[in-house]
Amino acid sequence: MQDVTSTELVAAHGVVRRDAVRGTELLHPTNFALDTGQRAAITGPSGSGKSVFLRTLALLDACDEGHVTWRGERIARARVPAYRRRVAYIAQRPAMLDGTVEDNLRYPFSLKTYHDAHFDRNTAMRLAQAAGRGADFLDKLASELSGGEAQIAALVRVLQLSPDVLLLDEPTASLDPASARSIEALVSAWFDADPEHACIWVSHDPEQAKRVATRHLTMNAGVLGGDTR
Repeated sequence: MQDVTSTELVAAHGVVRRDAVRGTELLHPTNFALDTGQRAAITGPSGSGKSVFLRTLALLDACDEGHVTWRGERIARARVPAYRRRVAYIAQRPAMLDGTVEDNLRYPFSLKTYHDAHFDRNTAMRLAQAAGRGADFLDKLASELSGGEAQIAALVRVLQLSPDVLLLDEPTASLDPASARSIEALVSAWFDADPEHACIWVSHDPEQAKRVATRHLTMNAGVLGGDTR
């Protein structure tokens, strides 16, 4: 995935997703581009296709039509792991492994995709502190974390890997207001650290969308609307 002279990072070109059983369109033909430095938010009712679209951009689910590009180039199957290293998807309810928070943060470095990277506890602590966590956070058992703490741990697990793009799929939907603001603060700190970063935040909360983004889109019945560029 060679860089090109462009600010465009992730783009969808006529992507379509259909229900595998019924054949109905979950995501109608969609064109979209996310440039460096952009903070986009997508709001809409439950079941409108927001998560479908985000998972399609993350290449977690295959397109039935169209394709996704990274910096202007289509992504070959063999390059999908490298793409996911640059474009990170965060789910609403992240999976946590047994053990401590640090065990969870170390796990990605055991994967082939990150063979050239190493866990740095100081980096992890700085990220956790940006979300208001104390010095003992990495030593907590994952099984004893609150929902907000688990989401913070999952976000730190991704941010320590230095992605260029975050795809945030309602990461605070089930959290209390204080935990939600901690997540927002952590993402904001990550974004401000590099002008090349970009993110898409899917939210059911229009007020949150105003706080976390400067570009606003809507999703209704599988149709992406608003400023799609």
